[in-house]
Amino acid sequence: MNIMVFIKQVPDTETKIKIADDGKSIVEDGINWIVSPYDEFAIEEAVKTKENLGGEVTVVSMGPSRAESALRTALAMGCDKAILLEDAAFEGADAYSTAKALAKVIEKHNPDLIFFGKQGVGNDNTQVGQLVAEMVGIGHIGTCIKLEIDGDTIRGEREIEGGRETIETKLPAIVTAQRGLNEPRYPNLRGIMKAKKKPLEKLTPADLGLNADEVGLAGAKTVYVSLELPPARQAGKKIEVEPEVAAKEIVEFLKNEAKVL
Repeated sequence: MNIMVFIKQVPDTETKIKIADDGKSIVEDGINWIVSPYDEFAIEEAVKTKENLGGEVTVVSMGPSRAESALRTALAMGCDKAILLEDAAFEGADAYSTAKALAKVIEKHNPDLIFFGKQGVGNDNTQVGQLVAEMVGIGHIGTCIKLEIDGDTIRGEREIEGGRETIETKLPAIVTAQRGLNEPRYPNLRGIMKAKKKPLEKLTPADLGLNADEVGLAGAKTVYVSLELPPARQAGKKIEVEPEVAAKEIVEFLKNEAKVL
């Protein structure tokens, strides 16, 4: 089976983010970049599927040269080869222009099964997988927590309000992975060493049959107007009196200061 998994490199969720002087981007100096956590579930499911059914897994990312490290992590987890969409024209892409470029990769390689994480924790738009499915014209199972493959039919489960929903579609298809689908493996030393020798291909818009004005910021439907950090938390209030007095003070605080009563 020809399997493809798309990943995104994002700042570590424990990284302290600083807003750049332009007010529209973040300061990248000092950031620890990682594979988006939901993409780890996508990688694991892709590799498990290969191990069960045979075939190979191609991992794809779009970004600057530093995204190679994310691809090497996926290769160390068991993917077979990698593709990096690296070009200045890709910079500033929103969900739409990103999906447009990734859809061209799928059309170029014709995979049977495609995996995405349900969202990239950098922007949290939860759109790219669905947009790609629409652009390519194939079935889609979103926020999947259980997947079964039977020949050219796949069946996935996802959680909905008050229960679970089961969706069935034919291959080729896209699956976006949710937490609970599996337990991602850690790259071992052997996998890390082998990853260094696995092929990594770089593609530009021209390689995908796209003009520079169709991708990145030029082809985006949305742009960032401004970014700002959440307000700093105010210090807590400690009440050190008898319980019956404390209860009255808490009620007064909730009514007059917090104004939640």
